[in-house]
Amino acid sequence: MTDTTEPNPSGVDTPSEPDVETVSALEAAEHSAPQFVRWFREVAPYVHAFRGKTFVVAFGGELIQANALNALVQDLSLLSALGIRLVLVHGSRPQVNEQLRLKGYTQQFGRGLQPTDAAALECAKEAAGEIRLDIEAAFSQGLPNTPMSHAQIRVISGNFVTAKPLGVIDGVDYRHTGQVRKIDTDAMKAAIERGSIVVLSPLGFSPTGEAFSLAMEELATSVAVGLRAEKLIFITETPGVVDSEGNVDTELARLDADALLASGELDETTSFYLQHASRAVKRGVARAHVVPFSLDGVVLLEIFTHDGVGTMVVEDTLDDLRSATIDDVGAILRLIEPLEQDGTLVPRGRATIEREVENFSVLEHDGVIFGCATLNDYPADKMAEMACLIVHPEWQGTGEGDLLLRHMEARARAQGAKRLFVLTTRTAHWFIKRGFVQGGVSDLPKERQSAYNRQRNSLVFFKRL
Repeated sequence: MTDTTEPNPSGVDTPSEPDVETVSALEAAEHSAPQFVRWFREVAPYVHAFRGKTFVVAFGGELIQANALNALVQDLSLLSALGIRLVLVHGSRPQVNEQLRLKGYTQQFGRGLQPTDAAALECAKEAAGEIRLDIEAAFSQGLPNTPMSHAQIRVISGNFVTAKPLGVIDGVDYRHTGQVRKIDTDAMKAAIERGSIVVLSPLGFSPTGEAFSLAMEELATSVAVGLRAEKLIFITETPGVVDSEGNVDTELARLDADALLASGELDETTSFYLQHASRAVKRGVARAHVVPFSLDGVVLLEIFTHDGVGTMVVEDTLDDLRSATIDDVGAILRLIEPLEQDGTLVPRGRATIEREVENFSVLEHDGVIFGCATLNDYPADKMAEMACLIVHPEWQGTGEGDLLLRHMEARARAQGAKRLFVLTTRTAHWFIKRGFVQGGVSDLPKERQSAYNRQRNSLVFFKRL
């Protein structure tokens, strides 16, 4: 048996010190374990929400040039294991340009539509074939002690896309440049429902057997729309939409995105991707994202963290969801009064509503206001209070309450608030299901504490923005 002590001058045996590296490893484990468990619990709602949903993930040849393909495939295999249905659309612009250069052609492709001659089409075919094989090889990995261990993912490619020639525009013959005519969504759905990942190259085929070069961005948008995808994710060279202070704008309503595009303030690359993201959302895709491939694990970070790391475009129907005006006071009162009478809400009265009407947002359809909410700002504490969140009973259950909540969160965030809080007596579970955590009266801003009605004994819930 090995002695665990060493002699010392006093003649008393003293236990030897543990190895420094062992202590460091133990301390690191003790520190990281709670963090890991907390993170795993935090992502659980997203896992439940996205299982069985379809994501279209699109990336250009620039990602492959940056040697980021292998890491992306590992993350996508994890999404597939979690039950998310995946369609991949890859680009090949830099690879086509390299093929053209090596063959002595001067033509080079940039963003947007350009004519494709016969030589360029051949280069596009070669580049697409090489990239597709690289993707298939990456998904075929399965070495032990790697993220792909035990992964058995089937990758399917095929003639899912019917294309047509772009033709002659303003006197320019675009020759072998095409556009999407039809997507075989039934065949694609059958493949992804069996757990396979569909991989599409930026090529389409006509009923006459011709091949056409397609823009990856247009193809990905058409596929996402045709599949009614939950998400369209562009993995790009750009970090997303960056504001004047250098921060990424993590969420944009589609009409805000369109206004930003019209302003001409964005750089060419960001504008190009944001345009397609906006178009996808307008045509029925629930969410469209623009994220940078320079960030390791970007897809996981965008999907499984609250704010994400890129820019997400959503269809916030601002024609139906708008700031209230003095003309809306009567309709707001009609929404509020039944809940005031049964004690759900604190009575406010017309004078209070008129005085605070600029804090209200309303949901309107065909001239009928059927929902409202108000926001009170506490800038010194970087908090905001949401109150009077109401949806008319006939419209409840269709997601309008969530739409109002997202809108108020965006308003609070824009005002600089870091936390949103609500006081409620009867709807605690609704807020808990949407990420609110119970707090106490002492957690409220001092100003709000002094106005707290202790007779009502309302519960206080907070949500980090």
